[in-house]
Amino acid sequence: MSDHTPHPRETGRPAGISRFPGTRRLWAAGALALAVVTACVTALAVNGGSPRAEATPQTAGAPTDNGPGLLSFASPSARTTAPPEGRTARASGTPRTTAPHPADPRPTPPKSPAGPGSSPEPAPTRRSVRSLNYPDRYWHISGDLVKLDPVSSPATRRAATFTVVNGLADARCYSFATADGGYLRHRNFLLRAEHDDGTPLFRQDATFCPRRSSVSGATMLESVNYPGRFLRHQNFQLKLDPYQNTDLYRADSAFLLVDALG
Repeated sequence: MSDHTPHPRETGRPAGISRFPGTRRLWAAGALALAVVTACVTALAVNGGSPRAEATPQTAGAPTDNGPGLLSFASPSARTTAPPEGRTARASGTPRTTAPHPADPRPTPPKSPAGPGSSPEPAPTRRSVRSLNYPDRYWHISGDLVKLDPVSSPATRRAATFTVVNGLADARCYSFATADGGYLRHRNFLLRAEHDDGTPLFRQDATFCPRRSSVSGATMLESVNYPGRFLRHQNFQLKLDPYQNTDLYRADSAFLLVDALG
């Protein structure tokens, strides 16, 4: 086998100089890379001077273009949860309607002072006061106390007649003036007839606020200085007694202001 050395004309390079394999291909790849870099720099320079377009709203799930060769997907919108079947979503801020509780058929009389229009009779006027559950008996001055008595004679009829005036301590309430210039007032919780001593205590003791009774047309009379205590008869004596949620108390404290007897 002969040792054949190529002639310089066969390789195209001087004798004695060797080359690495693939050099020509490396030079070609380098030239191509240089061209790509040059093109990118030129494109960036051109894009940097142009105005930026407004962003286009993206639709959930649609692909978005983030640059050449890059694709991404927009995040899906938050899922709206429907109300459970059988329920209706209530609009925000809409008040909820609640069914009212049934009214107590025997309401407790109010404790606040009487307002305009709560008085069944105008003041001043002459009246007699009749018991609801003893319709033949009236408020009647006996000595200095007020009792529930039947009246028949002219003297007892006059003793059962009062002038209803605006309350001495509260004009929205009542005071009961007697024929001799005195007033009905409570003392030791008993109703009695006395003359005005000019004190605030007397004016308060002699002032009673009308309240609507559970019996149609009847009136309850609450003490202005002892709220929650009403005039009632017990053993035919008129007294100031705390309210009780009983039929007997409501009947004993219900009165009718009727035409004057005397």
